[in-house]
Amino acid sequence: MRRTQLATLVAGALLAMNAQALDLMEALNAAQAYDSQFMSARAAREASAEKLPQGRSGLLPSATLSGSYSKIEGNGSFTIPSAFQRTLDYSSKGYQLQLKQPIFNLASIDLFSQGKLQTAIGDVQFEQAKMDLLLRVSQAYFDVLAAQDAISFIQAQKSAITEQLASAKRNFEVGTATITDTHEAQARYDLTSAQEIAATNDLEIKRNALAVVIGKTPTELNQLSPGIKLSTPEPANVDKWVENAATGNVGVVAQKLALDIAKLEISRNRAGHFPTFDAIASRSRTQGFSSDPLAVIESTSLGVQLNIPLFSGFAVTSKVREA
Repeated sequence: MRRTQLATLVAGALLAMNAQALDLMEALNAAQAYDSQFMSARAAREASAEKLPQGRSGLLPSATLSGSYSKIEGNGSFTIPSAFQRTLDYSSKGYQLQLKQPIFNLASIDLFSQGKLQTAIGDVQFEQAKMDLLLRVSQAYFDVLAAQDAISFIQAQKSAITEQLASAKRNFEVGTATITDTHEAQARYDLTSAQEIAATNDLEIKRNALAVVIGKTPTELNQLSPGIKLSTPEPANVDKWVENAATGNVGVVAQKLALDIAKLEISRNRAGHFPTFDAIASRSRTQGFSSDPLAVIESTSLGVQLNIPLFSGFAVTSKVREA
């Protein structure tokens, strides 16, 4: 809700601008392609999106293929049918392909739930980054406009004081004014000139601040149309905005998701006390034995595997307390 209201206010400002120079939307688009904080937030969101497939992987089948090769050299003594010695040199090789499908694994289930919440946190934090960027660009943009208005006002003052100074000098020359009047007019002129220099420096600072965000220094910014009336916030009730912030603020939402992840972390560590149940299928082939180096054994197996943890040196209990 907060993002929608903020976007509405900015959209109203955009419509009120003249279609010249750099406008606020162009500045925002430039900042999205340049600002390091926003780019970092985008990369963090892409990284957090990978938590979902990582968590899901613990519930999906897995396959492993292993192979071996051995060269055996040795001697053997035989008494049957008659006593003799024989050199035993042969090679043994084989492979095993195993497929495993988890049927029940509480830790993997909790990890999958955590992955979904971590992805959601990434989305929420990215929304926060977009709003922060909008605020920073808007602040820098309107700071420049305000500094330009300040210079225009001071220059108008300076123009008027210049006329006063010239008038005071003419009046002094003809004897209708004192030298004090001339000095006072000169002092006002000098003060205004100093204010103009300070305002020019302030404008340069504000332009540089905008350039830091958008990556370029604009020569001219789009001005608000004369006499524009911006709409007031809706609803015009502070308590309602506080209520919205408590329930819909992206920072609050992110912390609530983080709390849910922490609770799942406790459950995931506690799952170390629970059994796991898997379906397993395997295919193996082995060639070469001491009794018959040319013999080949092939086997296929299908079954289920139950693992019941009995004792792990209090490691699981400690991890639950830590979580």
